[in-house]
Amino acid sequence: MNSLRREKILNILEQKGEIQLQELKEFFPDVSLMTLRRDLITLEKEGHLIRTHGGAVSTKKLWQISGQEDEYSKRAAENIDAKMKIATFAKRLVEKNRSIYFDAGSTIMCLAKILDDDSFTIITSGLNIALELVKKKNISVVMLGGIVNSNTLSVSGPNAIFSLDSINIDIAFMSASGFSVDSGFSVANIYEGELKRRILERSNKVVMLMDLSKVGRNMPFTYAKLDDIDVWVCEKRPPKEIEEAAIKKGVTIVCE
Repeated sequence: MNSLRREKILNILEQKGEIQLQELKEFFPDVSLMTLRRDLITLEKEGHLIRTHGGAVSTKKLWQISGQEDEYSKRAAENIDAKMKIATFAKRLVEKNRSIYFDAGSTIMCLAKILDDDSFTIITSGLNIALELVKKKNISVVMLGGIVNSNTLSVSGPNAIFSLDSINIDIAFMSASGFSVDSGFSVANIYEGELKRRILERSNKVVMLMDLSKVGRNMPFTYAKLDDIDVWVCEKRPPKEIEEAAIKKGVTIVCE
């Protein structure tokens, strides 16, 4: 019964692209909102959709934007529990009446989804993150321009870097694809690496959101070392050698 209902939910999403929970309830009048919410959580873990404030958007809709179905769905579905823990911890660090930067990345997308609708000004390079944030009426969203990376739904390149010259950032919430003590925080795309480095230069405080599955993974382009960040938010205490290296560089570890 559950699987049949979820299949119907996917069919509705495929037709509409996105839907609100209350609207979904009209299709299933005998099913509680709590049960439908659990259905959306399950379908998100399977990579079929991304939950939004009060509803869900089909990943197929985002794939139409990105043109890269398999890669994005794979990233969105990885380590969901860890990402949501990190987002919950990081939410406490987002301050009102500040200029905030949200990097692209599925962990930061989780943060965008659970962020309160309050007086935040948020700059972002993530297309999907901007789409999520603009649904919250009290948040002011600034989208950087540039070249769209279909694998990450982010923008980068010279135009994005140039636009940062007139933007001041109080706190930057950053992401990375890999980390090692020797190589630092790294990404796969050179343009994204250059943009991230520029963001660090423009930021008064840098908060890294990265789950520990990426520790020991080195990507081609390093954009930050431990002493370039102030806080590392992860889902649990990192290995002892990583924690000691972070503390030595003055980095605060947030994992609870």
